[in-house]
Amino acid sequence: MADVPPNGSIIRYAYLWKWQRDNHETEGRKERPVCLALSLPHGDHTALILLAISGTPPRSDQTTLAIPELERRRAGLSAWKDAWITVSEYNFDIAEKSYYYDPNPEVLGAFSKGFLAQVAIVFKPFTTSKIARVSRTD
Repeated sequence: MADVPPNGSIIRYAYLWKWQRDNHETEGRKERPVCLALSLPHGDHTALILLAISGTPPRSDQTTLAIPELERRRAGLSAWKDAWITVSEYNFDIAEKSYYYDPNPEVLGAFSKGFLAQVAIVFKPFTTSKIARVSRTD
């Protein structure tokens, strides 16, 4: 099992957006801050659920949460004027098999347990949707 940062940690990751996957792209165009929303055992490996963070206002087809200023500071994003965490899609990856996950990631910061709980409430309905998941293990 990989040694991964705690849930709620903010790391850099080559996030593949759903619209990119739908356009047959297989690589995220750039590394961006993501929230390691959840890591859990997956057999002998570690499954990762990663949520994108963006400074660009969301599109109409995305469900996001605005990240308050205090949480931006905790996340290591204090230079950002505005930020949103996208909860209507996520990347699923296996830490030990990933070409995209750095096994020794630099942790930029972390969300508070309270804010992470809010994220979980809004994210939960999307976890059962195949449409929302962008698997990096396919």
